[in-house]
Amino acid sequence: MLDVNEPDRAALRTRRVAVLGYGSQGRAQALNLRDSGIDVVIGLRPGSAGASRAAEDGLRVRTVAEAVAGADLVAVLVPDTAQPALYEEQIRPALAPGALLLFAHGFNVHYRRITAPEGVDVAMVAPKAPGHAVRSTYTEGHGVPCLVAVEQDATGDAWSLARAYGDAIGGGKAGLLPTTFAEETETDLFGEQAVLVGGVTGLVKTAYETLVDAGYQPESAYFECVQELKLVVDLIHDHGIAGMRTFISDTAEYGDYWTADRPVWAAVRKHMNELLADIRSGAFAAQWVSEDERGRPAFAAARAEAAAHPAEAVGSRLRKLAG
Repeated sequence: MLDVNEPDRAALRTRRVAVLGYGSQGRAQALNLRDSGIDVVIGLRPGSAGASRAAEDGLRVRTVAEAVAGADLVAVLVPDTAQPALYEEQIRPALAPGALLLFAHGFNVHYRRITAPEGVDVAMVAPKAPGHAVRSTYTEGHGVPCLVAVEQDATGDAWSLARAYGDAIGGGKAGLLPTTFAEETETDLFGEQAVLVGGVTGLVKTAYETLVDAGYQPESAYFECVQELKLVVDLIHDHGIAGMRTFISDTAEYGDYWTADRPVWAAVRKHMNELLADIRSGAFAAQWVSEDERGRPAFAAARAEAAAHPAEAVGSRLRKLAG
Protein backbone atom coordinates (compact mmCIF):
# COMPACT_ATOMS: atom_id res chain seq x y z
CA MET A 1 0.00 0.00 0.00
CA LEU A 2 1.05 3.60 -0.41
CA ASP A 3 3.17 4.89 2.44
CA VAL A 4 1.09 7.55 4.18
CA ASN A 5 3.68 8.25 6.87
CA GLU A 6 5.40 11.62 6.75
CA PRO A 7 8.87 11.23 5.20
CA ASP A 8 11.71 12.69 7.25
CA ARG A 9 12.33 15.74 5.11
CA ALA A 10 15.31 16.73 7.25
CA ALA A 11 17.13 13.44 6.63
CA LEU A 12 18.90 14.80 3.53
CA ARG A 13 19.38 18.39 4.64
CA THR A 14 22.90 17.80 5.94
CA ARG A 15 23.87 15.32 3.23
CA ARG A 16 25.44 15.84 -0.17
CA VAL A 17 23.81 14.02 -3.08
CA ALA A 18 25.72 13.10 -6.23
CA VAL A 19 23.53 12.53 -9.28
CA LEU A 20 25.36 10.52 -11.92
CA GLY A 21 23.96 11.15 -15.37
CA TYR A 22 22.00 14.09 -16.75
CA GLY A 23 19.49 12.51 -19.10
CA SER A 24 15.72 12.47 -18.67
CA GLN A 25 15.63 11.19 -15.08
CA GLY A 26 19.00 12.64 -14.04
CA ARG A 27 18.11 16.20 -14.93
CA ALA A 28 14.60 16.02 -13.49
CA GLN A 29 15.66 14.50 -10.19
CA ALA A 30 18.67 16.77 -9.79
CA LEU A 31 16.62 19.93 -10.33
CA ASN A 32 13.88 18.73 -7.99
CA LEU A 33 16.45 17.91 -5.32
CA ARG A 34 18.05 21.33 -5.66
CA ASP A 35 14.69 23.09 -5.47
CA SER A 36 13.94 21.08 -2.34
CA GLY A 37 17.02 22.55 -0.69
CA ILE A 38 19.31 19.55 -1.12
CA ASP A 39 23.06 19.96 -1.76
CA VAL A 40 23.46 18.43 -5.23
CA VAL A 41 26.48 17.82 -7.44
CA ILE A 42 26.35 16.25 -10.90
CA GLY A 43 28.84 13.57 -11.89
CA LEU A 44 29.57 13.27 -15.62
CA ARG A 45 32.33 12.39 -18.03
CA PRO A 46 34.39 15.48 -18.96
CA GLY A 47 33.03 17.03 -22.15
CA SER A 48 29.78 15.05 -22.11
CA ALA A 49 26.68 16.63 -23.62
CA GLY A 50 24.95 16.81 -20.27
CA ALA A 51 27.78 18.74 -18.62
CA SER A 52 27.07 22.02 -20.39
CA ARG A 53 23.33 21.68 -19.85
CA ALA A 54 23.77 20.99 -16.13
CA ALA A 55 26.06 24.02 -15.84
CA GLU A 56 23.48 26.15 -17.66
CA ASP A 57 20.90 24.94 -15.14
CA GLY A 58 23.10 26.31 -12.36
CA LEU A 59 24.32 22.97 -11.02
CA ARG A 60 27.88 22.06 -10.06
CA VAL A 61 29.45 19.53 -12.40
CA ARG A 62 32.33 17.24 -11.46
CA THR A 63 33.83 14.06 -12.82
CA VAL A 64 32.07 10.92 -11.65
CA ALA A 65 34.88 10.01 -9.24
CA GLU A 66 35.00 13.52 -7.78
CA ALA A 67 31.23 13.64 -7.30
CA VAL A 68 31.12 10.22 -5.64
CA ALA A 69 34.07 10.95 -3.33
CA GLY A 70 32.32 13.85 -1.64
CA ALA A 71 28.81 12.38 -1.52
CA ASP A 72 26.73 10.82 1.23
CA LEU A 73 24.18 9.57 -1.32
CA VAL A 74 25.04 8.54 -4.88
CA ALA A 75 22.12 8.33 -7.33
CA VAL A 76 23.11 6.19 -10.32
CA LEU A 77 20.92 7.48 -13.15
CA VAL A 78 22.85 6.40 -16.23
CA PRO A 79 21.44 3.68 -18.57
CA ASP A 80 21.25 0.15 -17.18
CA THR A 81 23.80 -1.25 -19.63
CA ALA A 82 26.38 1.43 -18.75
CA GLN A 83 26.13 1.07 -14.98
CA PRO A 84 28.32 -1.99 -14.21
CA ALA A 85 31.43 -0.68 -15.96
CA LEU A 86 30.93 2.81 -14.51
CA TYR A 87 30.49 1.30 -11.07
CA GLU A 88 33.64 -0.81 -11.19
CA GLU A 89 35.83 1.84 -12.81
CA GLN A 90 34.73 5.08 -11.15
CA ILE A 91 32.06 4.66 -8.48
CA ARG A 92 33.28 1.82 -6.28
CA PRO A 93 36.86 3.11 -5.81
CA ALA A 94 35.54 6.50 -4.65
CA LEU A 95 32.53 5.31 -2.63
CA ALA A 96 32.83 6.19 1.06
CA PRO A 97 31.90 3.66 3.76
CA GLY A 98 28.41 4.41 5.05
CA ALA A 99 27.31 6.11 1.83
CA LEU A 100 23.99 5.26 0.19
CA LEU A 101 24.09 3.88 -3.35
CA LEU A 102 20.71 4.62 -4.93
CA PHE A 103 19.14 3.40 -8.18
CA ALA A 104 15.97 4.27 -10.12
CA HIS A 105 15.57 0.71 -11.43
CA GLY A 106 16.55 -2.56 -9.80
CA PHE A 107 17.96 -4.31 -12.89
CA ASN A 108 21.68 -4.40 -12.08
CA VAL A 109 21.34 -5.07 -8.36
CA HIS A 110 18.66 -7.73 -8.79
CA TYR A 111 20.61 -9.61 -11.47
CA ARG A 112 23.84 -9.24 -9.47
CA ARG A 113 25.63 -7.20 -12.07
CA ILE A 114 26.47 -4.69 -9.32
CA THR A 115 27.32 -5.79 -5.78
CA ALA A 116 28.06 -3.09 -3.24
CA PRO A 117 30.55 -3.43 -0.35
CA GLU A 118 29.11 -4.57 2.98
CA GLY A 119 29.45 -1.14 4.61
CA VAL A 120 27.41 0.69 1.96
CA ASP A 121 23.63 1.15 1.92
CA VAL A 122 21.82 0.14 -1.29
CA ALA A 123 18.35 1.50 -2.04
CA MET A 124 16.04 2.36 -4.90
CA VAL A 125 13.62 5.19 -5.60
CA ALA A 126 11.80 4.52 -8.88
CA PRO A 127 9.45 7.29 -10.10
CA LYS A 128 6.55 5.83 -12.05
CA ALA A 129 6.77 8.38 -14.83
CA PRO A 130 9.36 9.61 -17.35
CA GLY A 131 11.73 12.40 -16.37
CA HIS A 132 9.82 15.25 -17.97
CA ALA A 133 6.74 14.35 -15.88
CA VAL A 134 8.84 14.03 -12.71
CA ARG A 135 9.99 17.61 -13.28
CA SER A 136 6.74 19.17 -14.57
CA THR A 137 4.55 17.75 -11.80
CA TYR A 138 7.06 18.97 -9.22
CA THR A 139 7.07 22.52 -10.60
CA GLU A 140 3.25 22.43 -10.53
CA GLY A 141 3.33 21.59 -6.83
CA HIS A 142 2.52 17.92 -7.19
CA GLY A 143 4.61 14.82 -7.90
CA VAL A 144 4.55 11.29 -9.25
CA PRO A 145 4.32 8.11 -7.14
CA CYS A 146 7.63 6.40 -6.41
CA LEU A 147 8.52 2.81 -5.58
CA VAL A 148 11.00 2.63 -2.70
CA ALA A 149 13.15 -0.38 -1.78
CA VAL A 150 16.19 -1.18 0.33
CA GLU A 151 18.49 -4.05 -0.62
CA GLN A 152 21.21 -3.42 1.95
CA ASP A 153 20.85 -1.38 5.14
CA ALA A 154 24.39 -1.22 6.51
CA THR A 155 23.90 1.96 8.52
CA GLY A 156 20.31 1.60 9.67
CA ASP A 157 19.44 4.84 7.86
CA ALA A 158 18.76 3.48 4.38
CA TRP A 159 14.97 3.52 4.59
CA SER A 160 14.73 7.03 6.03
CA LEU A 161 17.18 8.42 3.47
CA ALA A 162 15.49 6.67 0.55
CA ARG A 163 12.09 7.96 1.63
CA ALA A 164 13.50 11.45 2.11
CA TYR A 165 15.00 11.30 -1.39
CA GLY A 166 11.66 10.18 -2.84
CA ASP A 167 9.94 13.04 -1.05
CA ALA A 168 12.52 15.57 -2.26
CA ILE A 169 11.94 14.69 -5.91
CA GLY A 170 8.16 15.07 -5.44
CA GLY A 171 7.07 11.53 -4.67
CA GLY A 172 5.97 12.33 -1.14
CA LYS A 173 3.00 14.29 -2.48
CA ALA A 174 1.82 11.43 -4.69
CA GLY A 175 2.74 8.37 -2.62
CA LEU A 176 5.79 6.28 -1.73
CA LEU A 177 5.17 2.57 -2.24
CA PRO A 178 7.45 0.13 -0.38
CA THR A 179 8.62 -2.73 -2.58
CA THR A 180 11.70 -4.88 -3.23
CA PHE A 181 14.37 -4.79 -5.92
CA ALA A 182 13.09 -8.13 -7.25
CA GLU A 183 9.46 -7.03 -7.45
CA GLU A 184 10.23 -3.69 -9.09
CA THR A 185 12.58 -5.21 -11.65
CA GLU A 186 10.41 -8.14 -12.63
CA THR A 187 7.11 -6.27 -12.76
CA ASP A 188 8.69 -3.36 -14.64
CA LEU A 189 10.19 -5.60 -17.33
CA PHE A 190 7.01 -7.65 -17.57
CA GLY A 191 4.80 -4.58 -17.88
CA GLU A 192 6.98 -3.21 -20.67
CA GLN A 193 7.03 -6.45 -22.63
CA ALA A 194 3.48 -7.69 -22.04
CA VAL A 195 1.55 -4.42 -22.22
CA LEU A 196 3.20 -1.01 -22.33
CA VAL A 197 5.52 -1.51 -25.28
CA GLY A 198 5.67 -5.05 -26.64
CA GLY A 199 2.00 -5.83 -26.05
CA VAL A 200 0.62 -2.55 -27.35
CA THR A 201 2.82 -2.28 -30.42
CA GLY A 202 2.23 -5.92 -31.35
CA LEU A 203 -1.53 -5.53 -30.93
CA VAL A 204 -1.95 -2.31 -32.92
CA LYS A 205 0.38 -3.46 -35.69
CA THR A 206 -1.46 -6.76 -36.08
CA ALA A 207 -4.86 -5.04 -36.05
CA TYR A 208 -3.70 -2.47 -38.62
CA GLU A 209 -2.36 -5.21 -40.90
CA THR A 210 -5.59 -7.21 -40.57
CA LEU A 211 -7.72 -4.31 -41.82
CA VAL A 212 -5.34 -3.29 -44.62
CA ASP A 213 -4.98 -6.90 -45.81
CA ALA A 214 -8.78 -7.12 -45.91
CA GLY A 215 -8.90 -4.15 -48.30
CA TYR A 216 -9.67 -1.22 -46.02
CA GLN A 217 -7.94 2.13 -46.45
CA PRO A 218 -4.66 2.44 -44.48
CA GLU A 219 -5.83 5.77 -43.11
CA SER A 220 -9.04 4.25 -41.69
CA ALA A 221 -7.07 1.36 -40.24
CA TYR A 222 -4.61 3.76 -38.58
CA PHE A 223 -7.32 5.92 -37.05
CA GLU A 224 -9.23 2.96 -35.63
CA CYS A 225 -6.32 0.81 -34.43
CA VAL A 226 -3.64 3.34 -33.49
CA GLN A 227 -4.82 6.93 -33.26
CA GLU A 228 -7.85 6.33 -31.04
CA LEU A 229 -5.90 4.21 -28.58
CA LYS A 230 -4.89 7.34 -26.69
CA LEU A 231 -8.52 8.23 -26.02
CA VAL A 232 -9.19 4.92 -24.31
CA VAL A 233 -5.89 4.90 -22.43
CA ASP A 234 -6.61 8.39 -21.07
CA LEU A 235 -10.04 7.25 -19.88
CA ILE A 236 -8.55 4.19 -18.16
CA HIS A 237 -5.87 6.36 -16.57
CA ASP A 238 -8.42 8.81 -15.21
CA HIS A 239 -11.32 6.47 -14.34
CA GLY A 240 -10.12 2.85 -14.32
CA ILE A 241 -11.27 0.12 -16.71
CA ALA A 242 -14.86 -0.01 -15.44
CA GLY A 243 -15.03 3.78 -15.41
CA MET A 244 -13.76 3.95 -19.00
CA ARG A 245 -16.74 1.86 -20.09
CA THR A 246 -19.14 4.53 -18.84
CA PHE A 247 -17.71 6.97 -21.38
CA ILE A 248 -17.88 4.79 -24.50
CA SER A 249 -20.91 3.72 -26.52
CA ASP A 250 -22.97 0.68 -25.52
CA THR A 251 -21.98 -0.88 -28.84
CA ALA A 252 -18.29 -0.46 -28.05
CA GLU A 253 -18.81 -1.80 -24.54
CA TYR A 254 -20.67 -4.86 -25.80
CA GLY A 255 -17.86 -5.41 -28.30
CA ASP A 256 -15.47 -5.45 -25.34
CA TYR A 257 -17.41 -8.27 -23.66
CA TRP A 258 -17.96 -10.06 -27.00
CA THR A 259 -14.23 -10.63 -27.40
CA ALA A 260 -13.45 -11.45 -23.77
CA ASP A 261 -13.79 -15.24 -23.96
CA ARG A 262 -12.12 -15.81 -27.34
CA PRO A 263 -9.48 -18.58 -27.36
CA VAL A 264 -6.82 -16.03 -28.30
CA TRP A 265 -6.66 -14.77 -24.71
CA ALA A 266 -5.65 -18.21 -23.44
CA ALA A 267 -2.77 -18.10 -25.91
CA VAL A 268 -1.91 -14.56 -24.78
CA ARG A 269 -1.84 -15.68 -21.14
CA LYS A 270 0.49 -18.55 -22.08
CA HIS A 271 2.74 -16.07 -23.91
CA MET A 272 2.75 -13.72 -20.90
CA ASN A 273 3.64 -16.57 -18.53
CA GLU A 274 6.60 -17.38 -20.79
CA LEU A 275 7.70 -13.74 -20.76
CA LEU A 276 7.50 -13.66 -16.97
CA ALA A 277 9.44 -16.92 -16.65
CA ASP A 278 12.27 -15.52 -18.79
CA ILE A 279 12.35 -12.36 -16.69
CA ARG A 280 12.34 -14.18 -13.35
CA SER A 281 15.01 -16.68 -14.41
CA GLY A 282 17.31 -13.95 -15.70
CA ALA A 283 17.18 -15.28 -19.27
CA PHE A 284 15.92 -11.97 -20.68
CA ALA A 285 18.54 -9.99 -18.75
CA ALA A 286 21.32 -12.29 -19.97
CA GLN A 287 20.13 -11.99 -23.57
CA TRP A 288 19.92 -8.18 -23.38
CA VAL A 289 23.35 -7.85 -21.79
CA SER A 290 24.83 -10.15 -24.44
CA GLU A 291 23.18 -8.16 -27.22
CA ASP A 292 24.55 -4.91 -25.79
CA GLU A 293 28.06 -6.33 -25.46
CA ARG A 294 28.00 -7.46 -29.13
CA GLY A 295 27.24 -3.91 -30.24
CA ARG A 296 23.45 -4.39 -30.54
CA PRO A 297 23.20 -5.73 -34.11
CA ALA A 298 19.82 -7.44 -33.60
CA PHE A 299 18.54 -4.41 -31.70
CA ALA A 300 19.49 -2.08 -34.56
CA ALA A 301 17.97 -4.40 -37.17
CA ALA A 302 14.70 -4.67 -35.24
CA ARG A 303 14.56 -0.89 -34.79
CA ALA A 304 15.06 -0.32 -38.53
CA GLU A 305 12.45 -2.94 -39.45
CA ALA A 306 9.90 -1.43 -37.07
CA ALA A 307 10.50 2.08 -38.39
CA ALA A 308 9.90 0.85 -41.95
CA HIS A 309 6.44 -0.58 -41.19
CA PRO A 310 3.78 0.93 -43.53
CA ALA A 311 1.76 2.21 -40.56
CA GLU A 312 4.60 4.62 -39.72
CA ALA A 313 4.34 6.45 -43.04
CA VAL A 314 0.54 6.62 -42.77
CA GLY A 315 0.73 7.92 -39.21
CA SER A 316 3.31 10.55 -40.11
CA ARG A 317 1.10 11.84 -42.92
CA LEU A 318 -2.01 11.97 -40.74
CA ARG A 319 -0.23 13.74 -37.88
CA LYS A 320 0.95 16.44 -40.30
CA LEU A 321 -2.63 16.95 -41.49
CA ALA A 322 -3.71 17.43 -37.86
CA GLY A 323 -1.09 20.15 -37.42
